[in-house]
Parts: sequence; structure tokens; C-alpha cells
Amino acid sequence: MRAESSAIAPTRIAVSTAEPQGRGRTSGTLMAALGVTAFSLTFPATAWGLEGFGPWSLVAVRSVLAALIAGGCLLALRVPVPERRHWAGLAVVAAGVVVGFPMLTTLALQTSTTAHAAVVVGLLPLTTALFSALRTGTRPSRTFWAAALAGAAVVAAFTVQQSGGALSTADVYLFGALLVCAAGYTEGGRLARIMPGWQVIGWALVLCLPVAVPAAAVALSYEPVRLTAHSVAGVLWVAAGSQFLGLVVWYRGMAAIGIPKASQLQLAQPLLTLVWSVLLLGEHLTVAAPLTAAAVLVCIAVTQRARG
Repeated sequence: MRAESSAIAPTRIAVSTAEPQGRGRTSGTLMAALGVTAFSLTFPATAWGLEGFGPWSLVAVRSVLAALIAGGCLLALRVPVPERRHWAGLAVVAAGVVVGFPMLTTLALQTSTTAHAAVVVGLLPLTTALFSALRTGTRPSRTFWAAALAGAAVVAAFTVQQSGGALSTADVYLFGALLVCAAGYTEGGRLARIMPGWQVIGWALVLCLPVAVPAAAVALSYEPVRLTAHSVAGVLWVAAGSQFLGLVVWYRGMAAIGIPKASQLQLAQPLLTLVWSVLLLGEHLTVAAPLTAAAVLVCIAVTQRARG
């Protein structure tokens, strides 16, 4: 999931006040929908990757491959290196989005189902909104806070019920992933006012490369690797699809149809992940999973409306 991922994505987009027309609107909607679809496949792809890679190897190899793709695009397009004053913010993005979220969700998926993880991480848009409010000093309406707290309560009740009355280790990892990713998204949102959003994630990936390469070498030497069709497809998807290319089409879609309309499409991401968990992994959903995901979707829709 964007990680990858995936929730209220930070971006700098010149949104016109005019309503997009005809082909532009259709193309933009398609692009944004492709981005959401890419993010919704993150958890199933991670589960596939874990069939052949250890958790540390999977995250390190994923970061290396994504950084090479991003670095190649930045180099090919001759994108100038960000100013020194922006690198601290990029480090926060890298720590939260590139390293923290993939690592914590990967550890969680060793013992949690993708359906369960999708419901918990469905809170990411709300968590990001809360971090953004704290970071920017904005004061959302009471309706916003009520919906955000309701969504959090629903997911908390779901996790406790699914874990037999107490939070499991996987739940602790997932809630930690929510916090670090929301922090990364919030800082990325600030930077995305200065540079295009895809460049923010691109430079954050490149920033991790000097650490990711030796980390991959060490992890691969300690964790056994069993290359299968599933494991290879999984690691390639989370690296190229979730971590980079999904963000590219997502940002292009938002540029065409505007942030509010695109964000409405992303509300379906947890439900899409539930579908993939059944089709690709053969998981059996409890009644509580889709109901909780739908309740969170309603809460997020209310917060989006309350924020205007």
C-alpha cells in the first residue's frame, strides 16, 4: 500500500479553478484511478515478496530498485539538485515514506493478513490530515475532528476485536507505520509546494540509496532468498509500481482533475486491497473487515467535505 503507501499524498500541483473538460478530465480520472490501483496492490505484493525474501531484505531491495528507477528519471530529465535547505525535509520524507512505512508494514504482514492491515492503514488519510493540521497550524472544523475520531475509534475496535481483546505485535507495527508515514507525507506536502511531488519522492529515494545498498547486501547475506514467480513479482511491484510509478500517474491525475476529485477516488483504496487479498492471496474475509473499511471510508469522506 503507499505504502506505500497511499493515502492523502503530498504534492505540488497547479490546480486551475476551471473545471477540466472532455478528454482532459477523462484522462486525468484514469490516471488517478491507476495510481489508486497501484497503491491498493502494495500489501498483496508485499505478502508475495515475503514468500521468497526476508523482511529486511525485501525492504532494502525494494528501496534500491525504486531509487535506481527514480534516479534514472531525475537524471534523464536533468532535474536540478534541490537546495541544501530542503534536504532536512527530504530526510523526513525518506525516513517516513521510503524506510519507516515499508519496514513496519512488512514486519506486520509476517503475522497479519493483508485484509486486516488494509483496514488499519485505511486510517492513513485521517492520520495525515491530523499531522498536517498540527504542522501548519490550521484549525479544522468540529465536524472534521468528530469524523476523524470516529474513524479512529472504529479501527481501534476492529483491531482489538480481531486480536482477541488486545493489540497484537502486528497491530503495533501498523499503528507505528501510520505515524511515521503521516509525518513523511506532511513534510512532503510542505516540500511539494516548492517542487513537483514526484521529484519529492524521487529525491527521497535517491537520498536513501547510500544506506539501502549496503543494507541490502547485509540483509541478503543473512536472510535466505528463495526466488519464485510470486516473490520476484512482489518485490518488483512494490519497488516500481507502488514506490515510484504509481506516484507518477497519481500526481498527473491530480494535476488534470484537481486534488479534491482525485482524493475521492483514493477513498476506495482499502476496499480494493480487500478484493486483491481474496483474489491474489485466497484470504477469507470476516464480515467485520469490509464493514469497518466502509465505515472508515464514510469518515474520511466526511473529513474531506469538512475541509472544503
